[in-house]
Amino acid sequence: DLWQKYGSGMTNMHGSTGDLVLLGTTTPNLEPLFYELTHDLNQDLGGSGSNLRTPSCCLGKSRCEWSCIDTQALCHSLTMRYQDEIHRPAFPYKFKFKFSGCPNDCVASIARSDLSVIGTWRDDIRIDQA
Repeated sequence: DLWQKYGSGMTNMHGSTGDLVLLGTTTPNLEPLFYELTHDLNQDLGGSGSNLRTPSCCLGKSRCEWSCIDTQALCHSLTMRYQDEIHRPAFPYKFKFKFSGCPNDCVASIARSDLSVIGTWRDDIRIDQA
């Protein structure tokens, strides 16, 4: 309802990163939309400000056989460390962290973040034939 009131009503869901993109509005409509979300509906916009964005990661070892690192643990650790900067600006501009468990980079960390952490294989890949 809000997006039809302040925008086009059209959205784009980005599957691998979990982003919800609200399409088609004008700059003057943004402030009333944010006010209604934060004050009238008591929503926390978190990383939507002009500072540290909420870190994101792939599912990692919990669901992916290719994962070389524990992306969820790294993402959680970094989120807890920088929690205050997500809500209270400490960086001069937006900054995104993304974690990919393997070189497949399903969360597009290289293309869509300022600091990418990507798991890689140590040594040559070995296959257990037993």
